[in-house]
Amino acid sequence: MNGLVIVGAGGFARETAQAVADAGEFTLLGHLDDNPALHGTEVDGVPVLGGCDLVHDLPGARVVVCVGNPRDYAARARLVHRLALPVERYATVVHPTAAVSASSEIGPGSVLLAHCVLTAAVRVGAHVAVMPHVVLTHDDVVEDFATLTSGVRLGGSARLERGAYAGAGALVKEGTTIGAWSLIGMGSAVLGDVPPGEVWVGSPARRLRAADAPALDQLAAHAHDFASPHVLGGPVT
Repeated sequence: MNGLVIVGAGGFARETAQAVADAGEFTLLGHLDDNPALHGTEVDGVPVLGGCDLVHDLPGARVVVCVGNPRDYAARARLVHRLALPVERYATVVHPTAAVSASSEIGPGSVLLAHCVLTAAVRVGAHVAVMPHVVLTHDDVVEDFATLTSGVRLGGSARLERGAYAGAGALVKEGTTIGAWSLIGMGSAVLGDVPPGEVWVGSPARRLRAADAPALDQLAAHAHDFASPHVLGGPVT
């Protein structure tokens, strides 16, 4: 199966489409998006084939889910849960300029965009978004559904738990943990552990408020549905 569909047609999905074209590993069949106004149109020359559930009518195609933004960074997790595809349907997209060490691991459905770096023994889970110029250093762990936007830097042995979001240019000190579904504001310098479900900003980063991304409570209530034992330990697919 070398045909690929991208679920979503927004900014991240368009960037992923360019990475797919540059890598040349998959034939991009098109985007799927639940906005009916996009159906039958093209985005950067790539057709929008229909709604997201059309993925079930394309059993021979591999899939990446490319949705979410700082206002709703849980969207990717909810959509993966809704589609309920077997893990083997998910592809991993790695831009050819990404530097991924042989000792690092990337889970299914994750996307690594241009010029990101994984130095040594980095573990990236499933459905993780890694934007351009992100640097993950030795022994970092990035769990499922996390998002690292452009220019994020993690010191050695740092950990982003499930669904955490790191804004552009954020710096995370070595050995630090960012809790599940927490958001770190752009340009923040994180010098200590961040609890789950909080928003931290500034340099040094401090708590601003509780996270309010839609449906975080629902995700927490169904955490077992998102358990994916293959994640922190499978090869790039």
